Amino acid sequence: MNDFPVKISNEAQLEELLATPTAGVVEMMKKLTGDIIFLGVAGKMGVSMARMAKKACDIAGVKKRIIGVSRFSSETQRLFLEENGIETIKGDLVNQEFINSLPEVENVYYLAGMKFGTEGNESFTWAMNSYLPGLVAEKFRKSKIVAFSTGCVYPLVSYKTGGSLETDAPNPVGEYAQSCLGRERLFEFGSIKNSTQVSLIRLFYAVEMRYGVLVDIATKVFNEEPVDITMGYANVIWQGDANAMILQTILHAKSPAFPINITGPELISIRETALKFGELMKKKVKLTGVENETALLGNAAMSFKLFGNPNVTVERVMNWTAQWISENHRLLGKPTHFEVRDGKY
Repeated sequence: MNDFPVKISNEAQLEELLATPTAGVVEMMKKLTGDIIFLGVAGKMGVSMARMAKKACDIAGVKKRIIGVSRFSSETQRLFLEENGIETIKGDLVNQEFINSLPEVENVYYLAGMKFGTEGNESFTWAMNSYLPGLVAEKFRKSKIVAFSTGCVYPLVSYKTGGSLETDAPNPVGEYAQSCLGRERLFEFGSIKNSTQVSLIRLFYAVEMRYGVLVDIATKVFNEEPVDITMGYANVIWQGDANAMILQTILHAKSPAFPINITGPELISIRETALKFGELMKKKVKLTGVENETALLGNAAMSFKLFGNPNVTVERVMNWTAQWISENHRLLGKPTHFEVRDGKY
């Protein structure tokens, strides 16, 4: 399972890599009782995570219903999931009647939410990130829930600290991050009220070839555009590793809710990363700004203790990314806005 290619040549190969389960996920499926539902499955991570769950069940020799729920604005994604043995349900999760119509499922992965790009659309951001979690927590009060949160609930900290820990107090900057803390609080409320076992996933920048912090930097370098290094540091994790770790957190869900940081062990310098991409893609690098000592950083030592270190290093992902962008493969066109420091995404 650690036999990674030197190069990723196309999206089909990429999708298979992102959905390949680790041994830990296979073992988890042998222990996990009940079926699985993914709410908001059609987002950037949901499709590969659902497919990884299905593959792990097949390898483990266990039968589970794997269900993906989404508005499915792309029918292609829905068909892709169904072709891979995943049931789909189409509907609007913000609709309370639709939420209540969903089947009772023992294991829930909540991936829905309004991500970056929320400036100017604040009310819908709060509806998606805070109102909807309250509906889900009540509907699935008898289930185990893994709920996506974000590292943005933490304040900016000095890179010398090694990043925020789960025991650190949240202090979100800006409405997007505040609404994400609201999401956590609603799941926490449901967890306490109904004794629902919940894991809260504070994710710091999952990356693959089509989007993420590394793609944002590499694209600017390739196009010979300035790279802003004011946000001087970041954490990233290969999406396949993030998928595997997040799937396994269902076994650690607790009441009250259990927060866990998911990110890579390496602290990357934006300056050094841009310069490295310049070398790999033979481009002249333009830098702007001056590094600030503080950045949005997380310490994921707890996840490494539970699940082991990620299998894919940042260096490997950088090489894949440089090749992918140099060959003009498709990107998702969804910038992370990692360089934003005032919370206005």
